[in-house]
Amino acid sequence: MALTFDTVDHQPHHHASDADIAAVHANPGFGTYFTDHMVVADWTDGDGWHDGRVQPYGPFQIDPASAVLHYAQEIFEGLKAYRHEDGSVWLFRPEKNAERFARSARRLALPELPTEDFVASIEALVRADPRWVPGGPDQSLYLRPFMIANENFLGVRPAHRVLYAVIASPVGAYFTGGVRPVDIWISTDFTRAAPGGTGAAKCGGNYAASLLPQQQAYDQGCSQVLFLDGREQRWIEELGGMNMFVVTSDGRLVTPELSGSILEGVTRDSILQVARELGLEPEERRLSIDELREGVSSGRIAEVFACGTAAVVTPINRFRSTTDDLQVPGAPGRYTMEIRQQLLDIQSGRRDDSHGWMRRVL
Repeated sequence: MALTFDTVDHQPHHHASDADIAAVHANPGFGTYFTDHMVVADWTDGDGWHDGRVQPYGPFQIDPASAVLHYAQEIFEGLKAYRHEDGSVWLFRPEKNAERFARSARRLALPELPTEDFVASIEALVRADPRWVPGGPDQSLYLRPFMIANENFLGVRPAHRVLYAVIASPVGAYFTGGVRPVDIWISTDFTRAAPGGTGAAKCGGNYAASLLPQQQAYDQGCSQVLFLDGREQRWIEELGGMNMFVVTSDGRLVTPELSGSILEGVTRDSILQVARELGLEPEERRLSIDELREGVSSGRIAEVFACGTAAVVTPINRFRSTTDDLQVPGAPGRYTMEIRQQLLDIQSGRRDDSHGWMRRVL
């Protein structure tokens, strides 16, 4: 039976004033402010999913023995709601996020949330907090569904009690300063994931493992870190939280193929689909660090960019490591910015949605 998400708002709760929300929208940052409500549902072994509700945003009461605190059995997603010029509010491909959420749950031995329940929970929160959806340039409402093991038990096994929740935050540009080419640090000391590991799942442990190399990148004046494969340290996988593409001088758009240790990004999939509309030939294949070095140096690789829900498309200016200093010529490149603009135009309603990606909520 499908979950319903009824509003439960009996307890005293402060709702932000319109003036407070306007002040947040004037300078939202990223993931700093949160809406008045959140969605919550429970799962228990034997009863399945139940008690879906929309309730005031606030802290959870979690027992110190809760399994998520000890074994990191948790997953999350990220997607956005967009306000169009006519005031309507839309989601971008939420079903794809739902499918990936289910795959992540399977890998982390968590219960799968049906796609219809995932989408219904997102829509319920947006409908509860429509004032929080901004409408400025590069602004959206970022939605963060997540699932955690919530059983008080220190034995090592999948939890018998799980909590699902969705929170939301109005956001602007992901990188400070807006869209500008960024420098990338190539990690030669650490890997993000390994064959057979959790690299293809969106779980917090992958991101925790990236924080130390990410700090190294910051220390070197770079905005992100590029990880190579865990077996040979030869094949490009992804950045700390983004997929990567290169544009070749002969019109090919190449991204590392999914290997089981790369996260299958929704933005990545969307870019592969719009590539031909812009005159590019998309390719998913292995891409070595040596090919990147040679291609950038010779000019055979004309553009490089990263992509993800948070930042959409970000041009890459330079790759650095202890032995490399590779300048990408002419960043940001023409195709990078055309791809970015096409996605933003679809999401904001400025371009016809010929792919059927947008889903109206309000």
